[in-house]
Amino acid sequence: MSAAPRHRVALLYGLLLLFFCGGADGSEVPPPQNVTTKTLNTNYTLSWDWAPGAAGTHAVTFTTQYVPRYQLRFKKKKTPNWITACNQTSHRSCDLTRFNLHYLGIFVLRVQATVDGQHSEWAQKEFCPDKEAALGPPSNVTLAPAGSDLDVVLTDPLTSNNTSMREHVPDLYYHVQYWERQADGQASPHKQLRINTTMVTLPGLKAWTWYCVRVQSRYDFYSKISDFTVPHCMQTEGSIPWWNIFLYFLGSLLFFFLIVLGTIYSLFRCCKTVKDVLNPSDQMPSHLKKYLCSSPGSDIPRLLTPDSESELLCEGVTICPPPAVLESHIPPAEELAAPPSGLEPNSSVRHSC
Repeated sequence: MSAAPRHRVALLYGLLLLFFCGGADGSEVPPPQNVTTKTLNTNYTLSWDWAPGAAGTHAVTFTTQYVPRYQLRFKKKKTPNWITACNQTSHRSCDLTRFNLHYLGIFVLRVQATVDGQHSEWAQKEFCPDKEAALGPPSNVTLAPAGSDLDVVLTDPLTSNNTSMREHVPDLYYHVQYWERQADGQASPHKQLRINTTMVTLPGLKAWTWYCVRVQSRYDFYSKISDFTVPHCMQTEGSIPWWNIFLYFLGSLLFFFLIVLGTIYSLFRCCKTVKDVLNPSDQMPSHLKKYLCSSPGSDIPRLLTPDSESELLCEGVTICPPPAVLESHIPPAEELAAPPSGLEPNSSVRHSC
């Protein structure tokens, strides 16, 4: 074999050896890119990007670890104590909130990709919560009328453990904006107010006027400014004009009058209904009246006997037959003139009838 073919074979063997050695240490698996932190108060999430075609047809997983930076500076300590936050996860992010990283500490975060058992290099990032963690707005805003002014009561931003962020940011203060709400929807000038407490009274407001308020948290040392809260609106109060009192009195009087009038009318209708039921005004049909009355000429039904008649008492009843009519026979004058036979005209005999 000549020298040229031998040189080509040796070059081919070298390339193959380089390829297999590179696959053994995982250098062909690219590390994650654009490693960033998404934060709010004490909620921390590490996120990264990964090229979709970098793993080919194989699944890719990620491992996330962190360590305090001071451990990496100790030369006597050979191996720092890396704490695994997320192990072999397929997500492109890892939540570090549950580990309660110290707000004033500095940490080194790193993430590694794994494809088919091969590992990429670690992608690292330093993280200081005090400097990099975003500050949230007040967790609650409450408005309360104070005459013609408004009281604004705030609740501090809360940590992941529901404690005040003032424990970590003592110089926290609030920027308050308030403005008059126009009926036509036009924008009105915003007034500014800086407060270090959680309660303030907005001065110089008009009585019986709607105002809107929004607040943001600020920390000047690292120039942290939170988002504004949603606007909260409320109407101020004040002394009531005399004509308003008169209208209220007139309305109350009218309402009371309507209630009394309605009650009287209801009672009247109820009494009239009861009267119509017990003593109807409709006349009884003539054929029923004939049947119910004691005699054809009477208007008093048998069932409705007057009290005077119902109280009459009879001790005895005597039934007398009709009297007999006596018939008398008067003879003619001729017979009266001639005395009967056998009797003398001057007889003194007394005849009884």
